[in-house]
Amino acid sequence: MQYSGNILKMQTSLDDKIQYFLPIGENKIFMNELIGRKIEFSFNGQINCIKCGRLTNKSFHQGYCFRCFRTAPETEECVLRPELCRAHEGIARDMEFAKNHCLKDHYIYLALTSGLKVGVTRKTQIPTRWIDQGATEAIIIAQTPNRYLAGVIEVNLKKYFADKTNWRKMLQNETVSGINLTKEKEKAFNKVNAELKEYFLKQNKITSLVFPIERYPEKISSINFEKTNKYSGVLIGIKGQYLIFDDNKVLNIRKHNGFYMEINI
Repeated sequence: MQYSGNILKMQTSLDDKIQYFLPIGENKIFMNELIGRKIEFSFNGQINCIKCGRLTNKSFHQGYCFRCFRTAPETEECVLRPELCRAHEGIARDMEFAKNHCLKDHYIYLALTSGLKVGVTRKTQIPTRWIDQGATEAIIIAQTPNRYLAGVIEVNLKKYFADKTNWRKMLQNETVSGINLTKEKEKAFNKVNAELKEYFLKQNKITSLVFPIERYPEKISSINFEKTNKYSGVLIGIKGQYLIFDDNKVLNIRKHNGFYMEINI
């Protein structure tokens, strides 16, 4: 079977194991059923901006042309640093976009990826955000009415918790064991500034996530279609937004948003 078109980050649904679907052109490939099978990728050099569709020689911020990277609300600085959001003050690249993305309920959470990390996401992005980060367990610790306040809490907690994932360790399943998320939430509550404690939630539901992986790679080498135009390998697992192959190579799908690919299965 052959598919061709621009690819986008994988979509997911949550069952006993996470189900992955790869959008390519007008199609979606159910990736779970391809585990154990050989997949061939070809890149013809065409990259289209996922915002405006125009051709671009280089992808910025995981799929945008330089113009959209500089102007699109999806790439505003508060996407990576929520504490810089000013939508609550009426300041944003696009206030209509901000009303639906920044001025909505946000969660602050703790997740086990390569280790324990603190993070922020919109309420509507749970559990998608955790899946994309390759988290095996996660707990919501606080809820705020906008992105800015969530960012303030996250910055406060970054003094005590990591906010980054080591993607290599995450893909090799080199995670820290014995972490009790409920106790870590209590620690966060005790450490956070007093004026921020009102946003903490009492519920302690822990979400566990199981990824479709036959085995983890012993070492990792990244596939980069900006440097090569062909690759083929046997798929052995999927975690986060990464495809894992039997030769220890991994493909970050999200990094290749907008790349025009031909996939043979």
